[in-house]
Amino acid sequence: MVDKFIGTWRIQSSENFDEYMKALGVGFATRQVGNMAKPNLTFCVDDQGVICMKSQSTFKTTEVKFKLNEEFDETTADDRKTKSVVCIDNGKLVQKQSWDGKETTLEREVIDGKLIAKCTMGKVVAVRTYVKEA
Repeated sequence: MVDKFIGTWRIQSSENFDEYMKALGVGFATRQVGNMAKPNLTFCVDDQGVICMKSQSTFKTTEVKFKLNEEFDETTADDRKTKSVVCIDNGKLVQKQSWDGKETTLEREVIDGKLIAKCTMGKVVAVRTYVKEA
């Protein structure tokens, strides 16, 4: 089910990401860096079913390893310490991050060969579109 996500994805566009970071409580300086970063997203799976998701940009590289439907500790690119869980829902990879009584949802799906990441925090939604590298 995760096979279609496997590989390296290069960011193509980012809409409303600054507003999303504001909603998360990210400070101005970090948001400036976040808005300039053009991350590549890489997904791979090992023999044990552990999924590795790596985000690489010139500013920062973050990597998380997880199994579907199992909660794990995550330190996000903006240094939030979250409890996260990832599941498959209608072909989408849905990640929920919880911290300090807050929650955000990141839905990733492949549509027409592009990876669409929808980041939701309250009423704020950011959409980031990635294309697969050859």
